[in-house]
Amino acid sequence: MAVTGNGPLAGVRVVELAGIGPGPFAAMLLADLGADVVRVDRPGGGGLAIDPAYDVTNRNKRSVLIDLKSTGGPGRVLELVERADVLIEGFRPGVAERLGVGPADCHARNPKLVYGRMTGWGQEGPLAHSAGHDIAYIAVTGALGMIGNPGEPPAVPANLVGDYAGGSLYLVIGVLAALQHARTPGGAGQVVDAAIVDGTAHLTAMIHGMVAAGGWQDRRGANLLDGGCPFYGTYETSDGQYMAVGALEQQFYDEFVRLLGIAEKAPARKDMARWGELREAVAARFKTRTRAQWTEVFEGTDACVAPVLSLREAPEHPHLAARGTFTDFGGITQPAPAPRFSATPTAVTGGPARPGADTDAVAADWGVPGLTGKGA
Repeated sequence: MAVTGNGPLAGVRVVELAGIGPGPFAAMLLADLGADVVRVDRPGGGGLAIDPAYDVTNRNKRSVLIDLKSTGGPGRVLELVERADVLIEGFRPGVAERLGVGPADCHARNPKLVYGRMTGWGQEGPLAHSAGHDIAYIAVTGALGMIGNPGEPPAVPANLVGDYAGGSLYLVIGVLAALQHARTPGGAGQVVDAAIVDGTAHLTAMIHGMVAAGGWQDRRGANLLDGGCPFYGTYETSDGQYMAVGALEQQFYDEFVRLLGIAEKAPARKDMARWGELREAVAARFKTRTRAQWTEVFEGTDACVAPVLSLREAPEHPHLAARGTFTDFGGITQPAPAPRFSATPTAVTGGPARPGADTDAVAADWGVPGLTGKGA
């Protein structure tokens, strides 16, 4: 795959030490933004049982094969590091150092390098060396405990809140900030410690403020934004589908109850003692029509109501289709790069990188002929 140089990060070189989950997603985002991301894959593959041809988190990247446990492996990586702006790794604390590609090793070769570390627990703390996954990280931060219905187990939000929101996005923010610092006069490279527990906790900042102000109860399903409010939640339709309601402000609520046909219940909005009654009325009304019928009623209005779509349905939504929010590349429907830029537009220019497929091209482009030798 040729490097096209599209996007605002064109010219930025990134080395990604292969991992799973939030690290690859963060590197994909940098690649989507135009960076030349070279993924260092290990011989024999990684940890996820997915065909590399379908792993879209490796799109817009290139791949080389290097065995970090071989005699020459760390040296090949350090040769790439000399020519890179950023390195991303997701090992447990201390592993990169033992392999000979830790921050000290890399900064000795390239003082300007931004060294991004993606972990769940962080580089220090009692649990730093423990295994974990998204669900544990969001559990201890209080985020998981907020999600779901009262009296029921917390609802698991896939791995979006921890791995990708609290992890990948914070790693990218940190990397870009550190890259800006490294490029200022007198600036130097540094280590970015992106822990999912830190990022996920940071996402709850507004909620902590509301708790302190007495505007949020520290339990599920009892608040304005967690399903406790009858005009901010989901309701089943007659065909077993769902509609999402977010009519918080008075003017949106007025439009919602008018179009739903229960305007006589409107005064119950501010009376929390009557929220149960209001919820029953809303639920009963939604059960009288199908999701498609209610979508037709609310689409394009200020009632703040939308159909709950599946992953396969989402690309066909008229608004998302008009914006090109999803794209098809190589026969795979996938989200298009985001956000959008007026002067440096982004695009999916290459499918998932196949392990080792770009070794020769990277060796030539980056000036590292040793990549193609037996020492890799």
